[in-house]
This record gives sequence, structure tokens and C-alpha cells, in this order.
Amino acid sequence: MRPVVHRTVPRLDAPKVPVLDEARQDAARSGDAYRTFLARIPAFQAIEQEPPARPIPWPGTLRIAAFNAERMKDRPAVRRLMTLAGAHIALFSEVDLGMARSGNAHNIRDLTAGTGEGYLYGVEFVELDLGDPQEMRAHAGERNACSLHGNAIVSALALEAPHLIPLDENGLWFSGFDGAQRRIGGRMALAARVSGAPAPLWIVGTHLESKTAPADRRAQIHALLRALETIAPNEPCVIGGDFNTKALPRGEDERHLLLEAPERDEPLFADLKEAGFAWQHANLALPTQTPGPTGKHEPPFGKLDWLVVRGLTATNPLLVPALDEQGRAVSDHEMITVDVSFP
Repeated sequence: MRPVVHRTVPRLDAPKVPVLDEARQDAARSGDAYRTFLARIPAFQAIEQEPPARPIPWPGTLRIAAFNAERMKDRPAVRRLMTLAGAHIALFSEVDLGMARSGNAHNIRDLTAGTGEGYLYGVEFVELDLGDPQEMRAHAGERNACSLHGNAIVSALALEAPHLIPLDENGLWFSGFDGAQRRIGGRMALAARVSGAPAPLWIVGTHLESKTAPADRRAQIHALLRALETIAPNEPCVIGGDFNTKALPRGEDERHLLLEAPERDEPLFADLKEAGFAWQHANLALPTQTPGPTGKHEPPFGKLDWLVVRGLTATNPLLVPALDEQGRAVSDHEMITVDVSFP
């Protein structure tokens, strides 16, 4: 496994075109060639950090949101969701940087421009294609400016000691799926400590694998918890994001099991519980998956997104429908929020 990354930079470098061309050639062959590119692409070795212009003081009760932004193509709509949520900290997954499918923009920088907020951005994947099959058709002939895709944390609170924690290194996406979406990289988590909190408080945003089984997601949570044992041993912590818990029951008559016994179908929750994390008061027993802007998902929908807490009191879990002002879907996930405070 790659080591945890803690170096920060004001701007991540785009991968060099010859390196990406070479990776595309190697992606057609089996083997471990992808590992060499992890070392050759500087964007994997750093976290982009933009501090808040004027950090706000500790609010006493902290509202945290988690949202899979599905590329974050519509920044104004995402900003509207953040306003509706009233979150002090937002954990985002699936955030593009320099991808043609989302306008070749620096999406997280655009989202925070003029707000006074700061952000952390870490690379999950370097994209070798224009996206999934539908995106490749829609953007045929275009080029990616930077080809980066990852996770972010946005807040007007000051964040310190950022860490990027690799969760897998199996090259699952290197050759792509269905002739598209070839990628270098792997799932990861982005962690930071809240500066100015009355005690150490860690915030972690993550995105677990969607193409594998519960055992693999459990292994990724193992990797995250092992890193937290070193970074934040037994300290108060919130982990949030798209856990891709696809094995959980989806029937309305089984929703009580989502909070009562999720470890029955997704054993990662047993490991979280053993490490001191709880979820019962931080989540609603409701699905967070939606059809999305393109209608790619059909019911019954699953609860894929979670917030889990350790050493904190969790109250007021909410689900914010991921819709723009016209009622159109922004993502194939809803935004979730919770309030946390020190006991």
C-alpha cells in the first residue's frame, strides 16, 4: 500500500501528456504496470490546500454534510445544497478537476470562489478517458485539461494536519469497464483536524469501491482505521461519504435494519463499531441513492451514504434532496447531514 500523504501544495500539477499516453497503451495489457504511474504522477503525492480567507470561530455545534457530487458538474446547484444544509464542513466525493465532462473546470475552486471558504482536495483517480461510455459519447473529440478526479473537504473553519489515506492499490480500474473509464489510482480518504476545536477533532471524507463486494469494502475500512490509529488514536472523529453499501436491504419493510444491524450484510460496520464509531444517531434509515440526472438507477434504491462518529454526540440527521432550483437532479446521491458536539 502506498504511504499516507501529508504534503500540501497550493495547486496540483496536471499529469504530463506523454505519461498519460504511455499509461493508455499499458492499460490494454494485464499486469502491474499501473503501479509505476502512481509514482510518476506528482498529483498522487500531494494534497491541494486553500485555507479559508478569514476562518470562522468554533461554532459549538458542528454541522457536517457528505455528498457524492457525481463529477460536480453543476457548481451553482451544489452551492444551493450547501446553503440549504447549513453545514460548517462539507465532505465531497467524485469531484472533477480539469475534466471535459464537467467543463474542464477546477470544480472545487469554482465552488468556493468568493465565499471565504477553504478546501482540501486529494486525487483518487487520474482519468485516461473522457469518462463512462455515455460521457465518452457526449464529449467525443474533446480533451481533458488535467484528468483529475477525487475527494474534497470544504469549510470556513481552519483545517490542519491534512492526510490523504490510500485505501486500495489493486489497479481495478486501470483497464476500465465496458471499454471506458480507464483510470490510474484507487480509493482513498481525506482527513484533517479542525483547528480551534476545544479538543482534537478529526474529519474524514471517503469513497469506497462500487465495483466489488462487501469484503473489499471492509478491507478498505480496515486500511482507513489502521491509518487513524496512528494519526488520531482514539480521538473524536467523524467519517462520512459514499460507502457504496450495496449489500444492505432495500425493501421498505427492512429499513429498520439499516441502522439496527448493518453489519449483518456489510461487515465493515462491525469494524467501525469495534473502533468506537457509532451511526445510529447520525443517519436516517432512508435510501440515499437516486435515479440521477440521466436516470441510470432504478428502484429499489439503497442507502449508500453514511456519517459515523466517535467521541461525539450526534443529533439531527437530515437528508437534503439533490435537486436544483428547477427540481432537476444534480447527482445520483442525496446529500446527508448531521450535527455533532462534544459530550
